[in-house]
Amino acid sequence: MRRLLPRSLKSRLFLASLVLLPLIIVAAVVILQRAHYDSLVASERSQAQLQVYLLLGLAELDAGELKLPEMLPEPGFSQTGSGIYAFISDERKQLLWQSDSSALLPTEQVSQVLDSFPVPGQVLFRHLADSHFYLFQYPIIWEGLGEERFFMISVLRSDERLREQMRAFSARLWGSLIGVLVLALSMQYLILRWGLRPLGRLAADLRHIEKGESDSLSGNYPREVQPVTENLNQLILTERQQRERYRNTLADLAHSLKTPLAVITGASSENLSPEAYRTLVEEQSQRMNQIVQYQLARAVKSKGGLAAKPVLVKPLIQRVAEVLHKVYADKSIQIDNAVEDGAQFYGDERDLMELLGNLMENACKYGTAHVQITSCPTRNGLLLLVEDDGPGVLPTQSKVILERGQRIDSSISGQGIGLAVVVDILSSYGGALEVDSSPELKGARFRMLLPMPT
Repeated sequence: MRRLLPRSLKSRLFLASLVLLPLIIVAAVVILQRAHYDSLVASERSQAQLQVYLLLGLAELDAGELKLPEMLPEPGFSQTGSGIYAFISDERKQLLWQSDSSALLPTEQVSQVLDSFPVPGQVLFRHLADSHFYLFQYPIIWEGLGEERFFMISVLRSDERLREQMRAFSARLWGSLIGVLVLALSMQYLILRWGLRPLGRLAADLRHIEKGESDSLSGNYPREVQPVTENLNQLILTERQQRERYRNTLADLAHSLKTPLAVITGASSENLSPEAYRTLVEEQSQRMNQIVQYQLARAVKSKGGLAAKPVLVKPLIQRVAEVLHKVYADKSIQIDNAVEDGAQFYGDERDLMELLGNLMENACKYGTAHVQITSCPTRNGLLLLVEDDGPGVLPTQSKVILERGQRIDSSISGQGIGLAVVVDILSSYGGALEVDSSPELKGARFRMLLPMPT
């Protein structure tokens, strides 16, 4: 089954508006129609009640009979088929009077009016939906000449006028709200185009970076998009630095391997014994292996401090010390692990192992009998001190030994790359390495700052 392509943000938002806005319009139409209908019904009741009061004001009780004048102020009562009809009946539901307008009204309709008989004090108003009329009935008790008479005054009004008003109102309402809907959708589309324009600019800037036309995202973006652009710039910078590191590492590796290869190539033309030639090849092979390992360490190390988990320092120092005791068993070196129990490094555990291994091995190699590792928390991170009781380092040599391939004591085997690896790893974390003299052991002291993540 073919997978559907995801919609763009603009399409999603506009589709949501296209679905939700009509629903809101329909709900508004229903609410407004109901409110208008209720107001029209209330108007019908009010007019019917006024007409009942008009009949009461004109009625007179003569010899027990309720009489009304032939000419009524309400013209609807006198016009046949006007849609406004009036009736007066007694307690026996006998019709005593009806308006001239009801002359052509069906008998069944008149009977329906007379059959409805609320008790005195109860006013009745209801809609006769089957016959399309509104019925208002007002029972009264008329006192006169020592007797009481019960009468029912009923007003019947056609709902045709109300239905016509509702149809006209609905037509105008639908037309207006559909126009509002079209206008709202048009404005929504323009707002979406304007609101999502920064994302389009962001995509265009990324294409410029991909083509090599730009180095970073430098446009003026909204506050909500700015964190994304900053993170993307950081990611681009990290990737560029990593790519540059790979390029430099490959170049350094090629350059570093040229000398051992030249030595081996040149030795093939010399008159060396098989044993001497094998020794030379083994030495150069070992040197090439060290170079490759060093360059790989440089190439694969990652930028520290990004989403790093804390690593306890003291247990790693103990592990390194146990290995070095075996390597330098002939020297019987004492390694004091005086690092605080809670000291932590925020980064890759393998990087910390590489840092400690190089510094502690360097101290064991040049120390006489004593190596000491201490820690000191600072405002910017953790300061580790690795000291030995060896010959020490002169102030003029402190920077030289940190450079790749530089060694002070050539009598001891090594390639001079261990401290350079330490400097490279620390630089990736924003840390630093300094060398001075140990005031206590009188040898060299390496001050390594492991920064806190920012």
